[in-house]
Amino acid sequence: MNPLLTALDKMLEVLSSLAEVMEAEQQQLSAGRINGSLLQRITEDKSSLLSTLNYLDEMRCRAEKEAGLIAPYSAQATLNQRWETIQQRTMKLHDTNQHNGMLLNQQITHNEQALALLKPHQSQAFYGPDGQAQPSAFSSRKL
Repeated sequence: MNPLLTALDKMLEVLSSLAEVMEAEQQQLSAGRINGSLLQRITEDKSSLLSTLNYLDEMRCRAEKEAGLIAPYSAQATLNQRWETIQQRTMKLHDTNQHNGMLLNQQITHNEQALALLKPHQSQAFYGPDGQAQPSAFSSRKL
């Protein structure tokens, strides 16, 4: 099979997997309570897929040079169709990523507000800046 066609097909597969992962990310970020370990796993999967996609794009560029072609492959209907599909999926994933970023920022803001509300009620520190235990009101009393 043509190396350029193979690279494009594999890119489409990875983009489909990436869409599924980003949808899971969006569901997690939209949930009332976020499962931190699940969100971390989703983030790791997303990162891995993006690395794979980057590698495949490098393969595509090498295959282009060897074939003397350049995207969008107007003279090659099969390649052009795949390239157009890649472009469409990439744009949709970009929009999804932007939306997920907004959801994440909302979660961060919510967490910061909750921490600011709780901070004034924080109990007395047990350790001083030097890392040594601070005497409490109870331990300083004489029995």
